Amino acid sequence: MQAAVGLGNPGARYASTRHNLGFWVVDLLVDKLDGSWSESETYLFSEVRCDDNPLLLVKPLTYMNDSGEVVADLVDRFDLDLEDVLVVVDDVHLDVGRLRFRRKGSDGGHNGLRSIMDTVGSSNFPRLRLGIGRPPERGHFIGFVLGTFDPEEIEFVKRSVRTAANGVMCWTKLGLDMAMNRYNAL
Repeated sequence: MQAAVGLGNPGARYASTRHNLGFWVVDLLVDKLDGSWSESETYLFSEVRCDDNPLLLVKPLTYMNDSGEVVADLVDRFDLDLEDVLVVVDDVHLDVGRLRFRRKGSDGGHNGLRSIMDTVGSSNFPRLRLGIGRPPERGHFIGFVLGTFDPEEIEFVKRSVRTAANGVMCWTKLGLDMAMNRYNAL
């Protein structure tokens, strides 16, 4: 089994923020793959099939800075290899609408990724980064990532979420190398 963990913050206050793109992607996948959400103590999850491949879709309820607790629990509870857990996350280092699959890497200043690395003790897990652009002014980072997209950005964002969902399905069916080849060039 593989798992795609969309990072974000729970609750209506954060639902449309830049920081919640990971949630947007797994929500779309649950709809697309006819799943439904179940709830554990610290996350929502849906066990779906992507063709013949079992896929666990996950939304942490711990807030971004404690995402590592959820990933550690998933690895233990579902007996997953860390390399089979794809983390879907927003990225200020990519322009709005851009996607990047990575096999492993640094946290890039992202607190959710940092929490996962600190908790599981490794950076050897794949991730799919979705661009949210950079803050217009230095020092306004938190307000920017917890803010909503500008009206002129929203169509690019919706398209990138659809593309990211297709990328997750490609990763599930054909592997990370194929997903990187197909989606990193977009």
